[in-house]
Amino acid sequence: MPDVILPDLFDFNSCLTDDERQVRDTVARWVDDRVLPIIGECFEKERFPMDLVPEMAEMGLFGPTFADYGCAGLNNVCYGLIMQELERGDSGVRSFASVQSGLCMYPIHAYGSPEQKQRWLPEMARGRKIGCFGLTEPDGGSDPGTMKTRAVKKGGDWVINGAKMWITNGSLADVAVVWAATDDGIRGFLVEKGMPGYTTRDIPHKFSLRASITSELFFDNVKVPDSNRLPRAEGLGAPLSCLTQARYGIAWGGVGAAMACYRECLEFAKQRVLFGTTLDRKQMIQVRLADMVRQITAAQFLCLQLGRLKDAGTMHHSQVSLAKWHCVRMGLDVARDARDLLGAGGISIECCPIRHALNLESVITYEGTETIHQLIVGREITGHGAF
Repeated sequence: MPDVILPDLFDFNSCLTDDERQVRDTVARWVDDRVLPIIGECFEKERFPMDLVPEMAEMGLFGPTFADYGCAGLNNVCYGLIMQELERGDSGVRSFASVQSGLCMYPIHAYGSPEQKQRWLPEMARGRKIGCFGLTEPDGGSDPGTMKTRAVKKGGDWVINGAKMWITNGSLADVAVVWAATDDGIRGFLVEKGMPGYTTRDIPHKFSLRASITSELFFDNVKVPDSNRLPRAEGLGAPLSCLTQARYGIAWGGVGAAMACYRECLEFAKQRVLFGTTLDRKQMIQVRLADMVRQITAAQFLCLQLGRLKDAGTMHHSQVSLAKWHCVRMGLDVARDARDLLGAGGISIECCPIRHALNLESVITYEGTETIHQLIVGREITGHGAF
């Protein structure tokens, strides 16, 4: 399976364990069989394929690195390979799994009470409950410390007022992990669908991530019991740690999107006849295909090493920033070149590069803009913050 998608010139396959290869290949086959036949229509009609969620849950794709609460207990390289293959299908499918796992299940698992974990995690692992992550606000996302959403303690409850924007899975979610400013700093709360004063509204007319639900969240004197506060989530470091989890998977996702674009270009070049021979015999086409393989191969090994560091417990958030920046930029560059290589047909939804390119225009912005990640790496190598 993987050798058909990308030539394994540096024997990447041998760097994986049997379990890691099995996880990758299982998800790859599912993406080929279940995602690729429908995702173009989903993108065109702005529809997230909810019918795939039970199948994703059955494969253990939600919270897969947790070993408890009904989760699969896989390592982080396996998780990365899952994200790679899901985004090879579509960024919207990978985003759903990323949010469910890295931005919702992770903070509940890391910062929640035993009761919160038991209530939400098994149901989220089975795909029976959906989560979303409320951090970004209408007035900005790159400086979350200035958030305007506030939670005020009143007796045994908290009253939340404010708004969040660009929230993946927002209107689908049974629970929102909401970050709000309090008199004692930023805290995390579990806001449940149906709580009075809590409403959502989907953002229409997107030209990116169209096969994904993106919403606004509104909080108008929403009363949340103190039992719904994440007891160990104190300060800005808590939501930022969640972003680190999600960014890790996003880096792998950029590789998957690029792999999809490369494969379509190679198949096209083998079939398209120009000036008496197929395109794959033309020098410039070979150069462009070779350059795609160069970029994807380098990004693959960067992600693999990042995963090994994460599994060893030594991964640093600046390494995740470099990987997210590098891999998503690489994916976007490959998708754009692939769109051009396919000629006029490249703008059609029948071809995947235009869909991936449009999606990656969002991916390169969310979970930290490219500039933010450049500055994080810059601060790491110079010792000076320049935000």
